[in-house]
Amino acid sequence: MATVKMDDIFSMSAFDPSKYNESFRDFAEKSAQQSREAFAKMKSAGEEATKTIETTVHTAQAGAVEIGHQAIDALRTNATNSLSHLDALLSVKSVAELIELQTAFVRKQAELTVEQAKSLQETSKQVAEKLAKPSKEAAEKVMASFKAA
Repeated sequence: MATVKMDDIFSMSAFDPSKYNESFRDFAEKSAQQSREAFAKMKSAGEEATKTIETTVHTAQAGAVEIGHQAIDALRTNATNSLSHLDALLSVKSVAELIELQTAFVRKQAELTVEQAKSLQETSKQVAEKLAKPSKEAAEKVMASFKAA
């Protein structure tokens, strides 16, 4: 039987903590640096998203005001025309004149309504395009960063 020294059993000559200490420190430093970079990218992306949302909300508010003003102008025009028509109806002398006046009014109002609808549609289209622009630009920027990475 071989005799085993007690010193050999408890000695760990193969394990040198100083070698692992340096590699662990390098690993920890790299991880910390990668975490800082990831946080900076996330912070930047969050700030850009906030700016995009703020721009979109501001544009939506301005567009709603513009559409509202246009609708109010249309209502004002229609009310003025209706009151003028009512004044004209009060001075009618015959049924034939009443029918002629009413027909002309209905035709004029129909044409005006079509004009107003087209104008409101065009304004709505422009507002929608303005609303989509910041989001579209942000999406394109994100896609470009994915392609670059």
